[in-house]
Amino acid sequence: MKITRRGILGVTAAALPLGRASAQGQAPIKLGILTDMSGPYRDIGGPLIEPCVRQAILDSGAAQRGITVEVLTADHQNKVDVGLSIVRQWFDVQGVDAVIDLGNSALALAVAPLAREKDKVQLNTGAGLSDLTGRACTPNLIHWTFDTWQMSHSVCDAMVARGLDTWFFIVADYAFGHSTQRDSEEFVRAAGGQVLGAVRHPFPSTTDFSSFLLQAQASRAKVIGLANSGSDLVSCVKQAAEFGVTRRGAKLAALVTFINDIHAIGLQHAQGLALSDTFYWDLNDRTRAFTAKVRPHMGTMVPTSVQAGAYSGVLHYLKLVQEMGVQRAKASGRAVVEAMKRLPTDDDAFGQGRIREDGRKIHPSYLFEVKAPAESSGPWDYFKLAGTTPLERAFRPTELGGCPLANKT
Repeated sequence: MKITRRGILGVTAAALPLGRASAQGQAPIKLGILTDMSGPYRDIGGPLIEPCVRQAILDSGAAQRGITVEVLTADHQNKVDVGLSIVRQWFDVQGVDAVIDLGNSALALAVAPLAREKDKVQLNTGAGLSDLTGRACTPNLIHWTFDTWQMSHSVCDAMVARGLDTWFFIVADYAFGHSTQRDSEEFVRAAGGQVLGAVRHPFPSTTDFSSFLLQAQASRAKVIGLANSGSDLVSCVKQAAEFGVTRRGAKLAALVTFINDIHAIGLQHAQGLALSDTFYWDLNDRTRAFTAKVRPHMGTMVPTSVQAGAYSGVLHYLKLVQEMGVQRAKASGRAVVEAMKRLPTDDDAFGQGRIREDGRKIHPSYLFEVKAPAESSGPWDYFKLAGTTPLERAFRPTELGGCPLANKT
């Protein structure tokens, strides 16, 4: 288990050794990026979370206010016990104030009561489980970027409306996959479609999806819904092409998809795929401006919505740290979260938005269609905008989530 600790760019932070107080004599703000560095979600979040967090710290102006910000990073290995051990050490020993990304829904669920107990901030910028702002909500948790309800809702409604009304699901067998399946089945039925069956595959150890694809094909469903993500999704789509699944009439629906998945699959196999996301690097002038700032630190990649979400979440968090003062912010994560909910959000990655009482950060959601190879001008020019859901309708209505905080208005 590798844990590293780095100072963040900026006049004040760069001038001081790690762990030392700032020029004003105050303790540093400490952020912990807990992500998948080596598994199926590595390219969605992974090491490229850090340059986005670095950019957020620079853009926040914290250094100019004499605030030192330190970052720790760790690989949770998609193991809840490993992740919890890291977070507990961060909170109890190393004084981390906010944990970022998480990127695994089972781990995010497990961290929620710990962050509440320790009165720290939990910024779920990479975990997708919609229950995080439902039954599992806490006053110390904000759910950024996306969730299974939002993505599934956009894709399922659009496809059933086109007459693709019988579905079979291939599901990653853990909290994220279960939540995606549950939400998607509800949307299919609500839109007038039928669910013909589902099969669950082990996570994260599955590499051969042939038996699951054959079961889906045998159902004769018009749509095979993939309730998985990362390298699992990529393997599923590639193996479906090898077996000729789509040539025999079935349509694949990737329910939780990111641009790096499409890059790995290739436009030849992914063209025409409908997907939902909350960020695309080439969406508008502001997203292009954000991408231009972080791209030099990302190699050949462009930011995913999860990486952009880490930027957006940390930027908003640090705005409130500066408003409240470091001492007050370090004293209570719950107080910081309450203040974050009161201040509207606005950044180049997601534009304007806000944080609801249940902890759900809301912003528009977009329906994209993957371009055909002939339509693309080059690498990463992959999406055509097919529709926009306004921020107030993009995520599950508060009253349907079951979060007790939602009643405190």
